Amino acid sequence: MDIQPLGQSTGPTRQGGVHAQAPGPAMGSDYLTFLNMLTVQMRNQDPLNPMNASDFAVQLATFSGVEQQVQTNQLLASLISRSGLGDLGNWVGMEVGVPGEAWFDGSPVALAPDAPASADRATLVVRDQSGTIVDRIDLPVDTQSFTWEGTDSDGEPLPEGRYSFMLETRTGETTNDAVPVTAYQRVNEARMQNGEIMLVLLGGLMLPAGEALGLRAPQPDESD
Repeated sequence: MDIQPLGQSTGPTRQGGVHAQAPGPAMGSDYLTFLNMLTVQMRNQDPLNPMNASDFAVQLATFSGVEQQVQTNQLLASLISRSGLGDLGNWVGMEVGVPGEAWFDGSPVALAPDAPASADRATLVVRDQSGTIVDRIDLPVDTQSFTWEGTDSDGEPLPEGRYSFMLETRTGETTNDAVPVTAYQRVNEARMQNGEIMLVLLGGLMLPAGEALGLRAPQPDESD
């Protein structure tokens, strides 16, 4: 997983405006062909009845207009294929499943534990961004959803920040490998970066869309 704070991404980010691409080889070839044809036409015109200079100007203006329109069409096609703005907008406002991490801003965090079917004990382990365990909560092994209220093991409120969630389980006397717990976070922004969709979540955390473990409509606050 490559979830990272906003502003610390390692690749370039498309922002600000759209940069037009230079005309491709085909456009440059067409333009040279036109100039060559125009030159030949001038050389072979009837010297007793030469083409009016205004006719040359009209031809040049016509070709220039067509050239600009072609470039505009190329730019629009590039924008549509490169950014997919309509698709990006579909992410904003939705909740995505983040593997094992979430930003706590004072509001409860929705979790989706998934204990192995063979487990007979399950414990949610919560760590702060320094890696310190701030809470351990025993859960029924069949728990599918859980709301973390943002308190420590003594019930004291924890500060805003980035927290991680792991599920420790046991089967008899055997301790199973701890697994990340999916946390659902709201998408505040979606952007294209290095050819992939990046989701900007609470706290400026960024998650590649391909690493989201789930997608759902915003849920009502279960604490209400």
